[in-house]
Amino acid sequence: MCRNITTLRGLEPAATAEEIEAAARQYVRKVSGVQQPSAATGAAVEEAVREITAITADLLTKLPPRRHPPATLPPLRRPEVRARRDRAVLGT
Repeated sequence: MCRNITTLRGLEPAATAEEIEAAARQYVRKVSGVQQPSAATGAAVEEAVREITAITADLLTKLPPRRHPPATLPPLRRPEVRARRDRAVLGT
């Protein structure tokens, strides 16, 4: 359904809370069609992100280990994404 959500199971080190939340947020954006929450949609979107994050974290703890790591890295582990985020935080 959403090509932007990457596999989190089997990462070394394991998926972080930030990576799980980013995947949940991407899922909610895709299924809701809400890219930028407004006053009317913000609370519902944030509640869905929290719930899906918790469910995803629980699911990852219950699944058996993968035999092979995922084929692609989650965006937050990619050097170009990290560099872009670092620049945004520094305001450059």
